[in-house]
Amino acid sequence: MSKAYRTVDARPNAQTLVKPGELVDLIEVTPLTLADRRIYNQLLENAWDAIEKPVTHVIAKSDLRGSHNSNDRVGASIERLMASIVKVQVVRDGEPAIERVQLLGGNVETVRRDGLLEYEIPQRLRRIIKDSTVFARLQREVMFALSSKYALTLYEMVQKRGNLRWRSSEKFSLEDMRGVLGVPKGKLTSWSNLKLRAIDPAVEEVSALSDFIVEVAPIKTGRRVTHVELRWWRKDAGGEAEAERELQFSKVGRAARVAEKARPRPEWLEAKGAALRAETYETAKLRFPGYDIYFVEGEWRAWAAGKPAARDPDRAYLAFFKTYAENHPI
Repeated sequence: MSKAYRTVDARPNAQTLVKPGELVDLIEVTPLTLADRRIYNQLLENAWDAIEKPVTHVIAKSDLRGSHNSNDRVGASIERLMASIVKVQVVRDGEPAIERVQLLGGNVETVRRDGLLEYEIPQRLRRIIKDSTVFARLQREVMFALSSKYALTLYEMVQKRGNLRWRSSEKFSLEDMRGVLGVPKGKLTSWSNLKLRAIDPAVEEVSALSDFIVEVAPIKTGRRVTHVELRWWRKDAGGEAEAERELQFSKVGRAARVAEKARPRPEWLEAKGAALRAETYETAKLRFPGYDIYFVEGEWRAWAAGKPAARDPDRAYLAFFKTYAENHPI
């Protein structure tokens, strides 16, 4: 059996940085800001070559300031990261577990404006990173272009999952999604407020600026929304080029441009037929438990490209699904 690829063996480059998957889906006990999350990603990247080792890392404060002229914001972020406790899903002795860790250890900040920050990665967190085998590769331009912590977190979630061969969706309880997004306790308590203030704007931005189209669909138990389904589709070359052009534009007017293109349907769906009926998806879930129904839909539409349009797309999809399940048993 081949040995699992370790996250620490992945290399950042000039365009991208690496973030362990465990630090993507963590739950903040102490909420962080957008600036905190960006700075933390930079600290991880700077320490990457020796991130498993009990050593002190050094970075210039100017690298963390971004477009700000003052170091005050950097200092405040460092203090919040030091005080932040997060819950990380891990496996210990073959059993799933929750590990509570601090994100950042002790540090020294020189007073000079052009000075340095010396910092440490806590021991328990080093162990989590050392054992990690799943990671997100984040584009720097996208990370700095996203305008809310909810958008940055959603982007990281999709980047962690986007290259999975057999999946294009994942289900979360509403509380788990709220926790991963870092929604403060007592805020956005109703689904309508969470959707309006956090999820919809994040989905619009990530779909506009990244290599993926993203959707977050509500799932009801009775009359209440209790779960959500995160779905993602990789863009074609034209969609990726459009996102790249948007990243080159000024941020001025971006919100209006993003809103104008809000939540476009995946291009393969627009080009190859109308959406299937909701009951067709429910039938697929019942007939083929364990399969990602949206991934199989993408396979069906790709297979149908260039063929005459089906008279009954819903029946055609289910027939394809049956053959697909027979050829790809779980």
